[in-house]
Amino acid sequence: MKKILKKFLAYLEYQKNYSYHTLRAYETDITQFISFLKNRRIRSFREVKYRDFLDFISHLKEKGIYTEKSISRKVASIKAFFKFLASRRFISNNPALLLYTPKVPEKLPSFLSEEEVVKIIETPKGRSWQVLRDRAILELLYSTGIRVGELISLTMKDINLLEETVKVKGKGKKERIVPVGGPAMKALTEYIEAKPQGKTEKIFLNRYSKALTERSVERLVDKYTKRAGVVKKVTPHTFRHSFATHMLERGADLRTVQELLGHERITTTQIYTHLTLEKLREFYNKAHPRA
Repeated sequence: MKKILKKFLAYLEYQKNYSYHTLRAYETDITQFISFLKNRRIRSFREVKYRDFLDFISHLKEKGIYTEKSISRKVASIKAFFKFLASRRFISNNPALLLYTPKVPEKLPSFLSEEEVVKIIETPKGRSWQVLRDRAILELLYSTGIRVGELISLTMKDINLLEETVKVKGKGKKERIVPVGGPAMKALTEYIEAKPQGKTEKIFLNRYSKALTERSVERLVDKYTKRAGVVKKVTPHTFRHSFATHMLERGADLRTVQELLGHERITTTQIYTHLTLEKLREFYNKAHPRA
């Protein structure tokens, strides 16, 4: 069973270009299902019946430690795996075809007001290379809406100072070009001129001249949020949500925002329209005499 799982993971990595984190999630989910099957003395995927999937889902729910979102992800992983098994003829028929992925209640992402963004971005004070780095990171997260993983992966080759763009390597190793606003490009240029020689080609460095980690950027964002007096839980992803929301509020079309965010499906981007509709309703209720 484990050998077939390795073939599936290799397929996801080399043919589907899935990221390391996505691969690990698939591996964790399917390994857990395999352990469940072995406890039932099922030694081959050919022996798996539809009932086994339902019992596995019940088993997860009974544990009481998994959210609906986690269970939904595990079910989706298993469905994808069994689709692969059927396509490669490891099984003669696919018992997961009728498996229903639990619907996860849609949770609207949190975002900052434009005033809150400015407060946080303008909090770093000083001219040391570390402070210039922090300012550049905050400016870039908001100016481009890139993910924290995409940010820390940036190298000098990805920056086009003349055209004021960055080349971003997104999910599935897909690349996209994203414009950078004037203030963010200025902050980035000042940091690049001041930063020490790194032990890596990555732009954003820690005090040991090594590449910053996602956790370091999360701590940085949290620190300046508190210093700015913004009483919200703010992460690097909050800047991404804020970027998308503010773009739509100011008239950008959905397709443009989809391209900038690097979303494969426009339905992923559409969640931000709920936020802007709420804002429109708020303005309507305040302004219309018979609202």
